[in-house]
Amino acid sequence: MELLNYLPSLTDLFKQIYTDIGNQQIYWILVFVGLMLTFHGVYVLLVVICFNAIRSWLVDNYRIAGHYFYGFRLAAFIAYFVAIVLIILGHLMDIVLWTYALIPLNIFPSNPENFYFAGEMYVTVGFGSFELAKGWRILPIVIAFSGIFAASMSGAALFNMLGSLINKRERPDISAAANSPAA
Repeated sequence: MELLNYLPSLTDLFKQIYTDIGNQQIYWILVFVGLMLTFHGVYVLLVVICFNAIRSWLVDNYRIAGHYFYGFRLAAFIAYFVAIVLIILGHLMDIVLWTYALIPLNIFPSNPENFYFAGEMYVTVGFGSFELAKGWRILPIVIAFSGIFAASMSGAALFNMLGSLINKRERPDISAAANSPAA
């Protein structure tokens, strides 16, 4: 229990962190994070809506065709892989947005360094040896959290889309015929 005596209270801890940061621009970064995650969430939602619209269109159009199962599967999986590419492009756009958010802060001397820093922190690799001023040491944590949450949204959406493809194992015309009364 002696260890607990050395721990600061939560209020004291946050006061110390706030004093250590000493940078009022971090609040604009936090607003940017909220807007960027909102943008990313809406973008992923639009990708899911488009994917489901394409999948529904494929189901409706391939019911008539004789080779429903194979045609639907191929087209649906192509649509799924297009959705994956769109999600990856969305994450690349997030890194570019982070780059543009970092440029006016003059944390790094060049634009490529801003891009590399944003990318490494967003995907939480943290491989580079970036020296940050004392007031910006919280920035990697903020960027990493935004990347983790954006990746979580994307992963959930892709999992949902894949689940909608896997659950379509039966041909609709066969299952409909099995459930209707015989003439």
